[in-house]
Amino acid sequence: MPKIKTSRTKAPPEGFDDIEPQLLEFEQKMREVEEDKTEGLRKAEASWPIFRLHHQRSRYVYELYYKRRAISKELYDYLVKQGYGDANLIAKWKKPGFENLCCLRCIQPRDTNFGTACICRVPKKNMEENKVITCHHCGCRGCCG
Repeated sequence: MPKIKTSRTKAPPEGFDDIEPQLLEFEQKMREVEEDKTEGLRKAEASWPIFRLHHQRSRYVYELYYKRRAISKELYDYLVKQGYGDANLIAKWKKPGFENLCCLRCIQPRDTNFGTACICRVPKKNMEENKVITCHHCGCRGCCG
């Protein structure tokens, strides 16, 4: 969630006005998801939409800076510092094999029963055919490829 703007907050760098509508749209969607009813869902399932939006917003910032080169380093640093993008997740996306990583919890062995990576990190070619898997943490259906 982006930080609250006060009178002492620095003005955003040049170029922020161009991407602000998309960031505000992500923020509005996040509010709607947080207010949704979670009755009938498991505890983990209730947070899946939040993980998806967090991923989408961070991916948007990542692609603006690293793929399309549409924003400056100064603006990228500002966006990460203000919470519009997850710096740790973006750092993982730059590494080979993690280009499509859905969330950081899927690669943390302490969050699994057997001390390994999440089931969504297993390549689809190594899985049984016609078997639908869903990550317990974020609801991903396979981010390995």
